[in-house]
Amino acid sequence: MKEVAPAVVSIEAKQKLKRTMRLPGTDDSMPTQAPKSDLPFGFGSGVIVDAKGIILTNYHVVEGADSVEISLPDGRRFTSKEWSGDRKTDLAIVRITSERPLPFLELGDSDGMEVGDRVLAIGAPFGLTGSVTHGIISAKSRNLRLNQYEDFLQTDAAINPGNSGGPLVSLEGKVIGINSAIKSKSGGFQGVGLAISSNLARTIMQQLLKNGTVKRGYLGVQIRDMDAELAARFNLKEGSGVMITKVFDQSPAWKAGLKVSDVVFSIAGKPVRDGIDLQKVVSTLPLNQAVDVALQRDGKPLELKLTIEVQPEEFGVNPPKTVP
Repeated sequence: MKEVAPAVVSIEAKQKLKRTMRLPGTDDSMPTQAPKSDLPFGFGSGVIVDAKGIILTNYHVVEGADSVEISLPDGRRFTSKEWSGDRKTDLAIVRITSERPLPFLELGDSDGMEVGDRVLAIGAPFGLTGSVTHGIISAKSRNLRLNQYEDFLQTDAAINPGNSGGPLVSLEGKVIGINSAIKSKSGGFQGVGLAISSNLARTIMQQLLKNGTVKRGYLGVQIRDMDAELAARFNLKEGSGVMITKVFDQSPAWKAGLKVSDVVFSIAGKPVRDGIDLQKVVSTLPLNQAVDVALQRDGKPLELKLTIEVQPEEFGVNPPKTVP
């Protein structure tokens, strides 16, 4: 714990104070920027993952911030305006510069964690910096539709407001998740905490560091998992693919000729057993290169060529047009 705690930081997001000023001789008013007046509006946690000053946190912690104040356990404070994020995964990075070395934690392999493995959640719940809770991995690969792209680890380690952006750490001292949300009817912790997997966080962080934004491929469909009802209808095994329920106009799927009621089994030779598989496969495919799609249409096997394209920024935010 002594090696882990120094790399966990508190984050306070701030915005410039804006006041309304009436224009002389008119009834109109306009906002004006008040210099040197920052108002705190967001608070959370983060973890330093690079000695050069790279901090990983949640997008919702810093969203809309003009500046971000970082507080380390050793008393050092930094103010940064250098942050970038990806709202579709609720991940962000903040850059700080220090004359002295910064403590940091390595990102571990979240896929290597097993249900029952012990973990620690570290952060600042309710502003109580340096708080540590413990528990186990309760489940993996949770998809609760809180974000457009998800790969949650579920834990029973207590996570509360203020923990957001802090690390979920293995007993080896590696970050295997970024604490993000709780499933609760009361608003307080009720035994179900959710952390974004470190493998997803690593992928997003690398793109943010390189490009300042995330460019991801997309297929352009809505799907339904092959549950028992669908499997019986299509004479297939449960969990053997996904059925397309919508195809978005002008999307890569539309251009490839995919249709509603097609059952997709694999893309580029990689099996697609459910919606999570589909999302993971598409996210790893190269852009603008044709790959094979194996599917079933009207009870017959079919193979099509598909070219993944860059997902439009507004995709998943503004409902696109669908085709029959």
